[in-house]
Amino acid sequence: MFSRVFPGKPYESAARGLYDTIVSQARAPEFYRDAGVPDTVDGRFEALLLHMFLVLQRLKRDHAQTSKLGQTLFDILFFDMDQSIRVSGVGDLKVGPRIKAMGQAFYGRMAAYEAGLEEGPEALSEALCRNLYGTVTPPEPEVLDRVVGYIQAEAKALSEQETAALLRGEARFGSTRELRKMEPAPRKTD
Repeated sequence: MFSRVFPGKPYESAARGLYDTIVSQARAPEFYRDAGVPDTVDGRFEALLLHMFLVLQRLKRDHAQTSKLGQTLFDILFFDMDQSIRVSGVGDLKVGPRIKAMGQAFYGRMAAYEAGLEEGPEALSEALCRNLYGTVTPPEPEVLDRVVGYIQAEAKALSEQETAALLRGEARFGSTRELRKMEPAPRKTD
């Protein structure tokens, strides 16, 4: 389907590979079950944008080599959003304004998460509370700390991945196990 929309884009295949990886990671059940991200359209959109940020942040480092890939990845995200809105039954006249609002949300999230990573855990927590948890009461501080730790670890891991691999559409995210709720240790009975 994308080939009809983006004919001749040399980075389309790589961007599609990255996008599939991003979507898969954003759908990990630990975000919704354990980390308090609302399992709603808004919550899933926010988780998607968070992971899109992580990959685009990494691509930004090698901008001269990766700018076209990053742009194609962005195009695929918004093509997917457009198609999702249309499938949900929204009329043609309302699609444009919704996409525009999503675009504004995208740029706002990118700036907030970038500042949060640069400024430290407290700033990142605040950005998450405004965005990822913007439609619900933020989780307990220990849960929020686990999410902040996850984001910092993923940003670091992505920064260590080879540019050549990213240009082939290969990105690796780590495990989401650290997001799981800590179960109390079983009590010993005598």
